[in-house]
Amino acid sequence: MFTRFMLMPGFAIMIVAVAILPVNAQYSFDEKPIQYNRTNATDRVARLAAKIDSGEVKLEADDQGDYLAAILKELDIPVSSQSLVFSKTSLQVHRISPETPRAIYFNDDVYVGWVQDGYMIEFAAMDDSLGGVFYSMRLDGRSPNLLRDRGGCLACHASQRTSRVPGFFIRSVFPRTDGRMRETGTVTDHRSPLEGRWGGWYVTGTHGELRHLGNEFADDPDDPDWIDRESGANVTSLSDRLELKPYLSPHSDVVALMVMEHQMQMQNYITLANYETRKALASDQDLSPDNQEATGVLSKASEDRIAIAGDKLVEYLLFCGEPKFPAPVKGTSPFAEEFSNRGPLDLKGRGLRQFDLQSRLFRYPCSYLIYSSGFDALPQPMAHYVRDRVLKILRGEDTSGRFSHLSAGDRSAILEILEATKPDWF
Repeated sequence: MFTRFMLMPGFAIMIVAVAILPVNAQYSFDEKPIQYNRTNATDRVARLAAKIDSGEVKLEADDQGDYLAAILKELDIPVSSQSLVFSKTSLQVHRISPETPRAIYFNDDVYVGWVQDGYMIEFAAMDDSLGGVFYSMRLDGRSPNLLRDRGGCLACHASQRTSRVPGFFIRSVFPRTDGRMRETGTVTDHRSPLEGRWGGWYVTGTHGELRHLGNEFADDPDDPDWIDRESGANVTSLSDRLELKPYLSPHSDVVALMVMEHQMQMQNYITLANYETRKALASDQDLSPDNQEATGVLSKASEDRIAIAGDKLVEYLLFCGEPKFPAPVKGTSPFAEEFSNRGPLDLKGRGLRQFDLQSRLFRYPCSYLIYSSGFDALPQPMAHYVRDRVLKILRGEDTSGRFSHLSAGDRSAILEILEATKPDWF
């Protein structure tokens, strides 16, 4: 059978001939209660697609006939989020190179991928019920329209890299000078060692003694896993590496990359928590429909299933495992300021979007995606479990070693921020 699937870093749609393998063995996505392909998506890209189809929105091309700027405006995606990836991991592989990297733009729930002289624009969106949903817009001279992928992308995007739910991931690779990779690379998020991140990506920003794999190539035939981290460090301009005029921004901001890494895995854990709860409830209903419906009491197996997925979500939400920065980090674009200004803030002017960037990513280590519609849409048993666990941790009632990175001041500040900005929790 032939299908379309997506492969990242960042994200990239690839069309290939593959056999449908049981990669989704953990879930039957097309059966109840998920019904991935038979359920209408309600994410931001799906809503834009409906507006385009109805004529409510008409995208205007720029002087070069490109729709990228119009798309970002309609999806409320900041240009400052631009990250550039030059590894050859897309369907449009022959158009991607260190001289012509792919650009990724994102907000809290949508990712857009663009390639110079490409024949499609790529989209990935977080849907409250389905998790990751993938789209493409062909650039063939006809009126632009968005097409949803119907599950082929899940060959990669519902794998071990995404906790086996439809989701997203960033990879760090060892790229050759033409952008090709030796191996598939490593998935990275906020828990990853800093020195192993961003291979195959351009990275602009200053970070002192911190070293990473970005901006350079694994071009030593005698040591193919070696990259000159010194030459790739503290790069503030890419003008000597590629022609930047085709891009909406000259930056590939290190802070934007860090936020995107955190966000993608956080969304995967939200989707896992959603799916696991729905599967647990469906299993209880199948085993004892009269008792479960009458009492609302979960079986012990379902309670355990919810707790396992819920604990993963809580630990990631509170930045367990984040390595300390060896030096302050500063981006080159307006991204950090624009992101921080989005709020919400408490009466003291504090918010979960505010950065630290001295020794860690955020000043208050609790994910801003706690405000997302996907988080709010968690089924009731999971929502209650996560809420109760988080509040016990922040109130000092749960002193588990996993949360020792949270000082008393951190816990108190996060609790006060949530009391002011997420009052439905209290």
